[in-house]
Amino acid sequence: MKFEAKFPKENFPLLMRRSGYTPEGTDEKTGEWRFSRYLGGGSSRYPRFHMYCGMKLQERTASCNLHIDQRQPSYQGVSAHSGEYDGELVEQEVARIQAMLEKEA
Repeated sequence: MKFEAKFPKENFPLLMRRSGYTPEGTDEKTGEWRFSRYLGGGSSRYPRFHMYCGMKLQERTASCNLHIDQRQPSYQGVSAHSGEYDGELVEQEVARIQAMLEKEA
């Protein structure tokens, strides 16, 4: 699910950490920041919310795309996965992120 995020005061990666996301660096091809938030307990990396965000520093906004990865890719070196890009859980998470960012503004 695509959405716009505003971050008027602090840097965006720090705000995402406060909302429970782990920065995973930037995508080599697009330069977008990658973030994840694990939903399973223990050391499990799946399922997880996974988000890519392109920063617009002058406007202090980020264009984000959030989805849920239910499991890791089936084949090594292949980025295809069983991601869910819409649905109630994704919508609720976008609302939670935006509410947290508005509170920080």
